[in-house]
Amino acid sequence: MSEASELAVIYSAIEETAQLLDVPCSRDKVQPALAAFGDGLTDAHIVFSMATGERYKGELAFDFTVPTAAGDPYAIALANGLVDETDHPIRSLFSDVQERCPVDSYGVDYGLVGGFKKTYVSFPLGDLQGLSTLVDVPSMPRALAEHADFFASHGLDDKVSAIAIDYAHRTWNVYFSGIPAEVKEPQTLRSVLQRFGLPEPSERLMEFIRTSFAMYTTFGWDSTKAERICFSARSSDPMALPAQFEPQIAKFAKSAPYTYTGERVLTYAGALSPSEEFYKLASFYQKTSKLSDRVRPAT
Repeated sequence: MSEASELAVIYSAIEETAQLLDVPCSRDKVQPALAAFGDGLTDAHIVFSMATGERYKGELAFDFTVPTAAGDPYAIALANGLVDETDHPIRSLFSDVQERCPVDSYGVDYGLVGGFKKTYVSFPLGDLQGLSTLVDVPSMPRALAEHADFFASHGLDDKVSAIAIDYAHRTWNVYFSGIPAEVKEPQTLRSVLQRFGLPEPSERLMEFIRTSFAMYTTFGWDSTKAERICFSARSSDPMALPAQFEPQIAKFAKSAPYTYTGERVLTYAGALSPSEEFYKLASFYQKTSKLSDRVRPAT
């Protein structure tokens, strides 16, 4: 199959998934992204994701990996008119991280409504990065240094699997792979959330967090306060928590298209911000083993 034909199949899957959630899917919005990153998409890890929070209503994200040989995804997006250049210091973070750390792959979060959103820098699972290395990155926002000792005291020092950069919102994420069991105990979890000024979770979110494997925290650029914290776990069960009490998530989990053999692979997530508790679901459309293993099955 030619590249054009393969990209047409991917677009068809995006359109089908958008219809499940009643999200508008414009060819004029999606095709430029497919054209810009088309060289790597046929072999990419591709995920469709949605969330129930206020910020995410009416949106479907098309997330995909980018080969490191292709270079900075933001630069590719810029060259193809998907974003505008910025002189904000956030622009330096990607290059500073990839120059100082071993990198497994890059990634893009592209919204069908909002367009280009995030760039990811993923580290090899066999060489997760330590907080001390990342704190020394010149353009790393001060929030990481502020909280590094706290993260380390909870067994997360050498478990950083990725950094994500949201250029539009001037935020960034630090991802931890493999949360120690004690962090998920109610008393410890409450202290973690209090540290970041986040509310106590509901009992159903607490139950979900107990099964989670990975965690990431979202920070703004100029503040050390956490904007969100998210816990996630992989599953093949379309009715796993939180699909049991979120009808839209259940519909998406049962019906999103995928290309590989066997059961559909899903990543469920529960998140807290200062103002709300919400849930996310990522459905793997096209997968690679090294990206699938970044979030392990629920326990």
